Order: sequence, then structure tokens, then C-alpha cells
Amino acid sequence: MNQYLNQSVQVLKGIGEETADILSEMKIETIQDLLEYFPYRYEDYRLRDLAEVQHDEKVTVEGKVHSEPSLVYYGRKKSKLTIRLLVGRYLIKVVFFNQPYLKNKIVMNETVTVTGKWDAHRQTITANGMQVGTNSKQHDFEPVYSLKGKLTTKGMRKFISLAFQQFGGFIEETLPESLLQKYRLLNRRECIKVMHFPQNQADLKQARRRLVYEEFLLFQLKMQGLRKFEREHSPGISQNYDLTRLNEFINSLPFPLTNAQKRVVNEVMTDMLSPYRMNRLLQGDVGSGKTVVAAIALYASLTAGFQGALMVPTEILAEQHAESLKQLLEPFHIKCELLTSSIKGKRRKEILQELADGDVDILIGTHALIQDEVSFQRLGLVITDEQHRFGVEQRRVLREKGESPDVLFMTATPIPRTLAITVFGEMDVSIIDEMPAGRKTIETYWAKPEMLERVLGFVEKELAKGHQAYIICPLIEESDKLDVQNAIDVHTALSHYFQNRYHVGLMHGRLSSEEKDAVMKAFSMNNVQVLVSTTVVEVGVNVPNATMMVIYDAERFGLSQLHQLRGRVGRGSDQSYCILLANPKSETGQERMRIMTETNDGFVLSEKDLELRGPGDFFGKKQSGIPEFKVADMVHDYRALETARNDAAVLIQSGYFWTSPEYSFLRKQLEDSGILEGEKLD
Repeated sequence: MNQYLNQSVQVLKGIGEETADILSEMKIETIQDLLEYFPYRYEDYRLRDLAEVQHDEKVTVEGKVHSEPSLVYYGRKKSKLTIRLLVGRYLIKVVFFNQPYLKNKIVMNETVTVTGKWDAHRQTITANGMQVGTNSKQHDFEPVYSLKGKLTTKGMRKFISLAFQQFGGFIEETLPESLLQKYRLLNRRECIKVMHFPQNQADLKQARRRLVYEEFLLFQLKMQGLRKFEREHSPGISQNYDLTRLNEFINSLPFPLTNAQKRVVNEVMTDMLSPYRMNRLLQGDVGSGKTVVAAIALYASLTAGFQGALMVPTEILAEQHAESLKQLLEPFHIKCELLTSSIKGKRRKEILQELADGDVDILIGTHALIQDEVSFQRLGLVITDEQHRFGVEQRRVLREKGESPDVLFMTATPIPRTLAITVFGEMDVSIIDEMPAGRKTIETYWAKPEMLERVLGFVEKELAKGHQAYIICPLIEESDKLDVQNAIDVHTALSHYFQNRYHVGLMHGRLSSEEKDAVMKAFSMNNVQVLVSTTVVEVGVNVPNATMMVIYDAERFGLSQLHQLRGRVGRGSDQSYCILLANPKSETGQERMRIMTETNDGFVLSEKDLELRGPGDFFGKKQSGIPEFKVADMVHDYRALETARNDAAVLIQSGYFWTSPEYSFLRKQLEDSGILEGEKLD
């Protein structure tokens, strides 16, 4: 780092220990930190025509004083000052609260500039300040900083201005000339200056564009560097599978593969043949046929002489996967076993012994698979389903059960492309973006809560045809804080409604695993026709006879979660329906309902969800793994993210990146990050 910019902020006049402590809390220790502490927004003081201003929008106008000021006091030390202002062809009212001293500054027919909130109905601006004279504002845009303690905006601007005057000349360029020219980017010094002291919107846009690209490029270089390093320093196993046997297996499947499945199988097979360890993320919407791809990959590994493992987050899901894999693989004399925490005693010992001896070909289970006692004879392929539900550590432990086995992660939560290339940037990504033939689209409707009677009538019609229904609620028991339908109340009400006609079951997170399994089995065997549940049925449950999904208080769920829930129906050949019972108050809530009724494409929904909720909420705060950028926004700047990723991939693979002086700064960033562990990549 530049020695001048690395000096403490206390070298600046006016910054003593107390101010330095406040700045330190804001993670500002050095001159460089201060210069790179960018505003989070800008106040727009451009003069505008009131005809174009929306109600409740903030606006700056210039006009002539058209009436004597009226000052009224009320309460203790409270006042209201009112004047009339002629702005173009509008005669408007301007109100100043608790600023009585302005009265003496107001002169009839004088030009003043005011900024405040515009009330279009009352033709009034509630102003927070006033300047006398034409063009009295210094700038059209004033930066607004996130501040702490006693620090003021004025003080912050003064410090940054001082820092720039004294040390601005030492700001070095970080990007190579070739990239600056290719994208016509501002140089770094100019860019930082514009961010703090913008003259107009166009300059600001160019400065931001440059910083966004730089942040993304540095991040993606680390990701691509990590990927190259991991790949070249973790030799995998080259799995020479038997192509003839594999084709026989694929041809024996009860249905032909879709084009998307064929493409993904080819990508996985290429990885398995290569001497590097596979590290691939397989995304596919609910019902797109990921399990079949998993079965093909596991079978290929077996023909190469290896064992396989499939790890899933819940026991119900493990049982379902075990059942479907046995059906597909046992005719080919493949031994599949299930291992969960429910399997105990003698049976558990038998499975573990057979696994160690190599007699079990494929082990399916929950995180029970990563316990110390589980050892494979020759593990070649590890598949984890709904992988974002497992921590990085759990995934690593399973991977270390073998000698660098190939790893395939699967998820039915469509992850928006922007998040996939950010959070899982070190992985290869495969997408099944096509549904198997014959799948009927689930018809989705949005109904208001007062239409419940009609909705239940519709449910009853489906039950009369011999079908089943899910009723989803957001809470288990009644809550004082939230006025939302809870599972226990809904179960009581529906048991009464359907009494003597249909059986109503109840499922929620407080039940033990055994109780949940019992309820689920009763539902899958059609001993229970209506299942009232919280979101515990979200992942992987497969009951083809269920054709109805009703979601209470649907506005309380994100789009991706609603889509996951909807995917529980539509698994058979009959037409299925999803009804969203919701009365959203916010525009975002209404938008969610509208989008849900318009598309069944999980990838479209996930992109919209990301726009509406933001990246932190997409995975949940704890496990998001999302980097924090100073200026860039993954959602709105996704084109820049894609460009930076492609550029980073080309640079990392090229010889000139590692040798040319032009890239020395970027190389140093990569080396300092520790990703290359001090070694140069060839």
C-alpha cells in the first residue's frame, strides 16, 4: 500500500484522538480508508419543473417571495412559518417548522431557493431550509455519508476535502491501461474525486461505473484464482467408467432424458473422466429430474470401480431418494443402503461393516454420513442435495471420506445467476432448465382471505375426485405479535369443516422425527387426505396424488419459498392447483402475488425475489457467504459482474497476467489475499 495514503487520519488538521476514535468505529484508520469512504447517496438539488414532480417527492425550486411571512407559535418552542412563492407559473405555499429566525431573511419579491417535500394535493412544500439569491447552491449533488457519534456531514466533507488536497496526488491506478481503454473507464484519482465532489449526474455515473467494475474484477480474480489453485493442487481421480454399460442403464430408464438432462450428464461425465476433482453445482427446478442425473453419475462411478454417497438434509428426503435409487439401480445388481440417525444397533453395525468392506455400492443418508464411524472402502463420488442447507464444513468432511472424490452439489432452489457466480464462483455450474414431457403447469390463483369458503369448496371438489391437499400456514401456534393463521387453529377448523368426510393431518417443526415420518407416511398412503402443515414440507416430499396446495398468509413468504411449496403438487399426471390466500398491504407483497400467478419458472422467480428482497435475505443472513462491496450492488450491477467474471477467467488462465508489469497491482492483491498460499500458479 502507498506509504502516503497509509498514514493515520490524525495527520489531517482537525482530527484529534476523539474524532479518530469515531472514525475508527467506521473502519476508517488511514487516509486511504477516508478517501475510499464513499457517500451512500446524494441529495439532488437540481431545479425542477413542479409539473414533473411526484406527490411526496423531495424537490428543490427557485421562486419569488409573493407574500409577507406569517409566523405562528404553538406548544413549547414550536413554530410554523409560512410564505407564498411564485415558482414559474405556480403560486405555492412554503412551510418552515421550528425555524422562526428565517422570518427576518424573507423580503417581498426577492428570489429564494427552497428544498423540501412536495405535497401535490395542497400545492405546498414543507421546507427544511432556504437560500437567498439566484443559484445560491454550490452543487447540484451533495454527498450524504453514513456517520457515527458527533461527526457531522459538514465535518466529514471538510476532512475528505483536506485529504484530497494534501494526498490526492498519491492515488495510484489499479487497473491496467488495456482495461481502462477497453471500457473507457475514468482513471482512479478522477473517479474518487467525482464520487466525493460531483458536478453532475453524468460524471457520477461514470465514476460509479468504474468503481463497480474494479470491485467485481478484484473479487472475481480471487474466485477464479481459488478455482485454478484448488483444481491444480487437488488432484482428483480419473474415473474411467464403462460407456457401454452406462448407455444400457440410460436406455433402461422408464422415460427418455430431456435435452437439458443430456447436456448436464455430459458435463458431469467430462468432469469425472478428468484427472481434476469435480466441483460442480447442479441447479434444477422442482421436478426437473435431478435425481435421475444423480443416479446416472453414481452408476458411472460404480462401473469405474468406486463407491458413491448421497447426502440430503432430512430423513424423509433420504428415504425417498433411497427408494427411487433402489428402483433404478437394483435391477443392475447395485447395492444401495440408507443410513440415518434412526437406524441403530445391529443393523447399523452391519451397514457400516459392509460399507468398509466395499459390499455397499451406494450409501444414502443425512449428515449421519459424515460421522467418524462411517468409512468407505473406495469413495469416488459424493453428491449433496439442497447443498446450501449444509455448512461448508459439513461438505468438506464428507469430501474427505475418500481420496479426493468427485463432488456434485444439487439444489432445487433456483439460485439467481448473479448469486451463483458470486457465492459459488469457485464451482462449475450446470442448469437443468427444461421440464420432462407431460408435466402439466400448476395453475396458481391469488385469493383474498374473505374468499376462504369458495377456496374450501374448490378443495372439496378435488378431494371428491380422490385427490389430496396441502394447507400451509406460517406459524405453529397463535402469536400475540403477528396476526397470521397458525397451523393448530387451522387444523382444528378444517377438522370440523371436513368431519366425517375426510381425514385432516397436522405436521409442524415441533414434532419429533418419528411423529413427522408417521404423519407423512399416512399422507403418502392416502390415509390422510388433507395435510395442514408449516413449511416443513418444503423440500423433496413426493406425493403424486396431491393436486391442491393452499397457502395461508402467502404474503409472509418470499417468492422462492412460495415456489418451493408449490412444487409439492403437480407431481402426478393430473392437473394441479395452488391458491395463495393473501391480503398484502405493501406494494412488494402485491407484486409477489402477481408474479407467482404469472410464472412457474423458478429461475425467473429467483431473479425477481433477489430484486425484491436483496441478496442478504435470499439465503438467510447466517449462511449467505455474500461479500460486502463498497459501491457495487450484485442485483443492479449484474451485467458488470458477468463482464468482470469473464475478464477474470481469461486473465487467470493467461500467461501474460502472471508476468506483465501492467498487471502487477492485481497480482499483488491476489497474493495478499492468501488464496495462492504464497505459490505462483504456472
